[in-house]
Amino acid sequence: MSDFNRQKIVDSVPQTGFFGHPRGLFTLFFTEFWERFSYYGMKAILVYYMYYSVSKGGLGIDQNTALAIASVYGSLVYMSGIIGGWISDRITGSSKAVFYGGILIMFGHIALAIPGSMTMFFVSMVLIVLGTGLLKPNISTVLGEMYDIKDARRDAAFSIFYMGVNLGAFVAPLIVGTVGMKYNFHLGFGIAAIGMFLALIVYMATKKKTLGLAGTFVANPLPQAEKKKAFTQIGLVAVIIAVLIAVAVSTGTLTIESFINLVGILGFVIPILYFLFMYRSPKTTKEERSRLIAYIPLFIASVMFWSIEEQGSTILANYADKRTQLDFAGMHISPAWFQSLNPLFIIVLAPVIGAIWVKLGDRQPNYAQKFSFGLLFAGLSFLVILLPAWMGGNNALVNPLWLVLSYLVVVIGELCLSPVGLSATTKLAPSAFSAQMMSLWFLSNAAAQALNAQVVKFYTPDNEMAYFGTIGGVSIILGFILYALAPKIQTFMKGIK
Repeated sequence: MSDFNRQKIVDSVPQTGFFGHPRGLFTLFFTEFWERFSYYGMKAILVYYMYYSVSKGGLGIDQNTALAIASVYGSLVYMSGIIGGWISDRITGSSKAVFYGGILIMFGHIALAIPGSMTMFFVSMVLIVLGTGLLKPNISTVLGEMYDIKDARRDAAFSIFYMGVNLGAFVAPLIVGTVGMKYNFHLGFGIAAIGMFLALIVYMATKKKTLGLAGTFVANPLPQAEKKKAFTQIGLVAVIIAVLIAVAVSTGTLTIESFINLVGILGFVIPILYFLFMYRSPKTTKEERSRLIAYIPLFIASVMFWSIEEQGSTILANYADKRTQLDFAGMHISPAWFQSLNPLFIIVLAPVIGAIWVKLGDRQPNYAQKFSFGLLFAGLSFLVILLPAWMGGNNALVNPLWLVLSYLVVVIGELCLSPVGLSATTKLAPSAFSAQMMSLWFLSNAAAQALNAQVVKFYTPDNEMAYFGTIGGVSIILGFILYALAPKIQTFMKGIK
């Protein structure tokens, strides 16, 4: 996108009206609130729905397989951002992509709300994966377009936006989790569908008055003559893939295990190819290539961080269900409620961390240093959760406060890395690949969960000390290495701070 168009977009957006920020931040804040409510509500009960027996309303899948599938689900959700980024940059623009994605997500949750079969489960996976790929990277791109690239409010805006994400994620497990675990899984998924419906209402009802031209420009549009050809090729590829899947399933070649392995490979191959494509593109300038080089260590650090953080909804969810004392302080705790801890701590601590960065001003750590802090705290969160087994063995039920502490520590790391990563991505992105660069950022989470799909198979209560200790130790070591390299990485950013 040209500098002229960027300025035209900024000028079209009402620049005040929401706590000193553009009025459009209100639209995106509440749209993302309800979208995340739907997603994290579904996610809070998904693992339990898969491995609980049919007599308890679940699918009766083997526990380790269910944990791996949950990681694959998450990986594909973020991997699909490639499709959403390309469609936005070449065909629709970010604003329309957000709307179309929301429609698909809503129907995905409706499919989960229909009782009873693996078929509907996999249909929901496809719809939610494709829908989130359209919505997730593009709503962040719309947010970035509302601000001048040198606007001092930019980082704070992403932090406020991140607050909306986490308010939705906090409320969802308490409502959807309670209904799903206590009454009926499908009723819980139905509530998630309603959440996505409300997100669409907020978005469509307010965007014309608040977003201006943000999200309406197609950054790198397909020439009109090529559009028909592109649509034909996309349709042909979709048909070929569907036929290959049908044949592979019928012959037994494609099994759940082989699919998990395939996603594990794609989780790393796709971001590598994606990075090379942007780096080698003639539309990427010399200065932008240097910034892409600086992005590589940030991406690797993000993969390590999210590998630990995302296990909060798989390994730690299982830990809450099987290893934790759920009758505590005179009440019975639903294991799904622990999924609210991460967003709760973010809501409480985000203003504190944000105030620290503002207070430090020009003296605050650079992007790479903040990422290194994220890795250090993520590693410490896993060292915390191994302590109960070290002190009391792996047979006794664990005090739930250990889980609370683990979630608290990883959240401190998340606030050092995640909102900062969103801001860094929009600043370091080549102009021709603005939405697709955001897709690359979300591919770090896809790679992390693809890795987790393999790693979670090794977890058992008998080896949990070695499991948590090894992963936590690797993260801490990488954090120290990144901190040492931070000054060199900064030189490749070419003035971006």
